Parts: sequence; structure tokens; C-alpha cells
Amino acid sequence: MKLPILRNVVILACICAFYSINAQETNAPKFGKGLFNLVGKDSTWSMKIGLRFQTLATSSWDVSNGLSNPATSFLIRRSRLKFDGFAYSPKLKYKVELGLSNRDQSGASKYTSNAPRYILDAVLKWNFTGNFVLWFGQTKLPGNRERVISSANLQQVDRSLLNSRFTIDRDIGIQLRHHFNLTDTFLIKEIFSIAQGEGRNITTGNIGGHQYTTRVELFPFGDFKSKGDYKGSDLKFEPKPKLSLGFAYDFNNNASKTRSNQGSYMLNDIGFYSTNISTVFIDAMFKHKGFSFMAEYANRNADDALAKNSDGTLTGDEVQIGNGLNLQTGYLLTKTIEASARYTNVTLDRNITGKGAENQYTLGLSKYIAGHKLKIQTDLSYTDIGFTTNKLLYRLQVDIHF
Repeated sequence: MKLPILRNVVILACICAFYSINAQETNAPKFGKGLFNLVGKDSTWSMKIGLRFQTLATSSWDVSNGLSNPATSFLIRRSRLKFDGFAYSPKLKYKVELGLSNRDQSGASKYTSNAPRYILDAVLKWNFTGNFVLWFGQTKLPGNRERVISSANLQQVDRSLLNSRFTIDRDIGIQLRHHFNLTDTFLIKEIFSIAQGEGRNITTGNIGGHQYTTRVELFPFGDFKSKGDYKGSDLKFEPKPKLSLGFAYDFNNNASKTRSNQGSYMLNDIGFYSTNISTVFIDAMFKHKGFSFMAEYANRNADDALAKNSDGTLTGDEVQIGNGLNLQTGYLLTKTIEASARYTNVTLDRNITGKGAENQYTLGLSKYIAGHKLKIQTDLSYTDIGFTTNKLLYRLQVDIHF
């Protein structure tokens, strides 16, 4: 962590400590509801400050070479500071989230001035009329459901291979969100987004064109409790069946990265190779009485997936086009213990990428001490890659969220 960043974090921690001491005498929030909540004397602003981190231990084996000599690691998978509230009016909300772990900050590129990546979210949300809300700033794009689900609210230790290969993640731009009821119970939500198309924390301008995303969600049985359509597990034990169907389309004009606004830059003899990249997501979430099921399909395509120099020769880079499927289910054996299972298939175009299909099978077990705010999760995954390489992965993670 760079010294100025560390200094600012220390200052912030001191401020938090000061206010928390006073909060102990007044109205300290319930566990999981933030370190403390502030409201201006004239009620023109508010701020909730939260902190969370995940401690992860992993062991992996190459089954093809036997189960001896596992690769073992321990790390802080995520460490986040989050600020949210409203400014001037409850109709103008904001969210700022900072990533403090090495994994949160990794990925700086010399092509973007090695810009630091500790800002995850910095977004304003303006409810300017009725059910219309305008978002402006850097945040998650409305792509696949699993990515939009917070890493604090996942059903298993981490997201699937589909997400790591196809997600459009975060970017900076404008989003227009709206919802309406078709009938008394049938709810529809729409999101339209225009973004820079380069990913998060870009400081040197836009290399290609812009990125356009639209997403529509259908709720035939009404909305979920406590935004449960974007939380893993049915911890609210929905008394009636709840279903959300999502359809998203993303178009990145003249994208210069191998995975739309993610992946590595594609270079050529005159600078950057660019091509139009489109991604389709179809997903669903179902919950009822402790049972949950989530399904996702992803497809990425490109006008010309093979990167070329100005004379038409290949550079060796290519867009990661192909399909992904993720099926995940869980059942709460008690109010605090859940068993889960997941199957993921990623099939990239072998003629373009030279990569074989990946199939991953995962079994998970979670203990929710205080819901998603304090939990212990463990899972075991078996992965075959092109039916030639077989890997076994065991993970154990503790998640705490103030």
C-alpha cells in the first residue's frame, strides 16, 4: 500500500475510533449495520461507515500428478471500507467503497499511467422523479447477476468460473434505472448504461469507443425480501416462491481488451488493436423456504476476434469469445447451516483461443453465525480442463462485516 493511502486510512481509522467511543454512549448500530451512522443536525446529509474483510486459506492439487505436494496459501482475499448515505436530500444517495487488500488493488497497467485501483465504487444515485433513478460515477455494470451480488453475500467461498471469464465488472459512466408493476404482483425492472468501456480507475482517457449495456428483470411473483434476488442463499426463508429472470446485452464499441472492458490490452504495431465486442447474459434466481437456485448463461462474440497489425499479420492476442453456463443451488439444513452445489462450464472458441473446455464441480458448506455479516464457508472443487488437466481445490474462508 502506498504511503499516502496508508496515512489516509490511519487518519480515517482514528476518526472512526473517536466517533465509535461517543456512539457507545448513545446509539451504536447493531452488529452488521455499520461501524457508526451519522446524520447532520439539519438532516441534510447522512453517512454510514462499514468495514469488512475475508480471510482465505486454500489448498490445490494437480490430480493428473497425484495428490501429493499440494500448493497451499493464506491471504486476505478482500478488505473493504464502505461509505454510503444521502447528501442534501434523501433523493440523492451516494456510495463509496475502497479496496485495501493486495488483491483489491492489483491490476495497474502501464498503459493507464499505472493508476492505483483502490477505488471500487464512487457513485451518486439521484431519484429525480417517480421510479426513475440516475446513477453517475464508477460502479458495477448491470451484467451477470453473480457479479452484481456483493462478494459479502455469496453463497459459496467465491464466484464461479463463468464470472471470472465473462464478467463486465466495474466501469465509469451513467446508468438510468426504472421499475414498474405490470400487475399487482408482476414487477419489471430496467437498467440502461453508457460507460467508458475500459474498466475501473482509468485516468488517461478512452482508447476505443464507449460501452452500452441494457438489462431487464422480470419478477412474476413480486419482489424478494431484503433484496434477496441479489443475495446468495435463502436466509429469509421466502414463504412464497420468488423468481427473478434477467436478460442483459452489452456492446463495447472498438474495445481494446481481450475480455471487453476486462483482460489485457491487445497491442499492435501502431498502438492498440480494437474490435466491437458483444456479450449476452441470461440468468435466473429462485428462492422458497430455504431453497435457492441460480442459473446463468453468458455468450461473448467479436466482429474480428484475432488481433492484427496494420498489415494484417496476427499479433498473437485474441478476444476470449465463447459460452459459459453456471448452475448453483443451496438448501438451509437449519437456520444457520447450508449445503450448496455448483456446476460451471466455460467453452471458449477453440479455433480462436486454442483453449479446451473447462468443467468445474463444487460442493460447499456454510455456517451463518450472523447471516452474511459473520460466516464461515468452505468448499471443494474439481475442475477438468480440456479433459487433460484435472485439478482439486479446497477453500476455507471466514467473512466478517461490520
